[in-house]
Amino acid sequence: MIIFGYKSRAGSLNVVLNTEKEGEMLAEKYVKISYESYDDFIQNCKIQVPKDFNFAFDIVDKIADAQPNKKAIIWCNSKGEERVLTFSDIKRESNRTANFFKSFGIKKSDAVMVILKRHYEYWYCAIALHKLGALMVPATHLLTVKDIKYRVKTAGIKTIVTASDKRITEIINEVKRDLPELKNIISMRGYVNGLVECSKKIEKFSDVFERPTGSEATKTYDKFLLYFTSGTTGMPKMVYHDFSYPLGHIITARFWQNLDDDSLHLTVADTGWAKASWGKLYGQWICGACVFVYDYEKFNHHDLIEKISKYGVTSFCAPPTVYRYMIKEDFSKYDLSKLKYVETAGEPLNPEVFYQFKKMTGLDIKEGFGQTETVVLAATFPWMKVKPGSIGKPSAGWDLDIIDKENKSCKPGKEGHLIVKTKNCKPVGLFSGYYKDDAMTKTIWSNDIYDTGDVAYKDEDGYIWFIGRSDDVIKSSGYRIGPFEVENALMEHSSVLECAITGVPDDIRGSIVKATIVLAKGYNPSSGLVIELQNHVKKVTAPYKYPRIIEFVKELPKTISGKIKRKEIREKGNKSGLEFI
Repeated sequence: MIIFGYKSRAGSLNVVLNTEKEGEMLAEKYVKISYESYDDFIQNCKIQVPKDFNFAFDIVDKIADAQPNKKAIIWCNSKGEERVLTFSDIKRESNRTANFFKSFGIKKSDAVMVILKRHYEYWYCAIALHKLGALMVPATHLLTVKDIKYRVKTAGIKTIVTASDKRITEIINEVKRDLPELKNIISMRGYVNGLVECSKKIEKFSDVFERPTGSEATKTYDKFLLYFTSGTTGMPKMVYHDFSYPLGHIITARFWQNLDDDSLHLTVADTGWAKASWGKLYGQWICGACVFVYDYEKFNHHDLIEKISKYGVTSFCAPPTVYRYMIKEDFSKYDLSKLKYVETAGEPLNPEVFYQFKKMTGLDIKEGFGQTETVVLAATFPWMKVKPGSIGKPSAGWDLDIIDKENKSCKPGKEGHLIVKTKNCKPVGLFSGYYKDDAMTKTIWSNDIYDTGDVAYKDEDGYIWFIGRSDDVIKSSGYRIGPFEVENALMEHSSVLECAITGVPDDIRGSIVKATIVLAKGYNPSSGLVIELQNHVKKVTAPYKYPRIIEFVKELPKTISGKIKRKEIREKGNKSGLEFI
């Protein structure tokens, strides 16, 4: 067992973005980047995928060679520390890190777990592993011993690269005692729990790393990235993407997040989640944008808005949960004049939040939709009118449809399963399958159809409206009730800060609607408020959708990326709720 720690160097702070240009963003090498309309975009946006594309060499190193002083990352943390990393910094440090990893025997196709939170070393490691052709497995620091053991065994992981966080290292030390196949634990920062600080050791490695050739060279369709994603049942699935995956995020970054060579983009996400790939690395750098990273331990919306103001963030993406907290703040205290584009994904945005944010900032929150298995496959794109609550229209290259139980296309207004047709071609950015599990892959991707598992409908204008995961849709007394339409109704009431709708089994109706609610300041739980909220929902939407059970809680269970854990709420049932039938 070899255990090391690593602390790297970084540039001094300078938040003025470099405006030196190569003449065109690298994205133009792979796709046309300007369109006159949504129809033009759909018809003519075709991503060209080379046979040997490698993001580390073909994007990062090329920018570093052409524009060595161009800013790649502006990083700060909640302790007041700041860093600016140029593309030449990223190239140099990723080369050293690649040579360092190579000394451990890490090579092409080896699965390496990376648990680095929002620390800037994540970017060194990611690019280094891509240069080696290793299979990177990002993971959140919230994993338990059981979680990590499962991942190590199923993915065949022999190396874990981790932050020197006391909790993480204690867990990993416990894991390695039971798993002799776990050969290397590498700590990327500081001295903790017996890990040896080895920044002097890493500096001895060469900052030159030549692109591998022969059997160690990467091809576009080699395994590139693996995410564990939890379903509604069973153990987490292993979603793997090939080396073409970053190119799929040109759609995400250029046409949804509206990024270009002068952008400073912030996506609120931990690096252990796929949303980090959406907004903290691939598409952003291909489009020439600088990535802003705020490294914090505990989310605080005041601090987040202050950072957006201080550093002049131009494009911002966060889950709806973050916006729900942000609109409670007095924006007049901050200078948000540089903020031009705002986006959201993860869950549908409540229209009430949209309207309040627009009133405060003048900006439309543009929704996007996708999964760990995809890039953004539908969104509100620049040429489109925003319809609050809709996830927009299909992305270029993605043949989407909504089908019924007979696999027939649904007419406008009729809900069904959202699918991706892959007969003509596999969209760039669609996953390659579930790692080491062809049988699981075939359950959702067969006969040239990938079933997202999501229920939605289209309106007459072709906009898609998300209803919920198929398991989230509530069937009560013969009615099908989507959780988000009830949540939207509740969010219009001034007492509701945020809420989650789930189904509770019922002997008579099959299921009944339950609302789990976090109250806004100034409101207290009471039976009178329960009745008021129920009556409010009956007036705003169809009366049969009102929540027959209401539970008030201090906070909703969420993933680290801000998604509400409805499964956890469902499993809890109605142990402490107030029931009115």
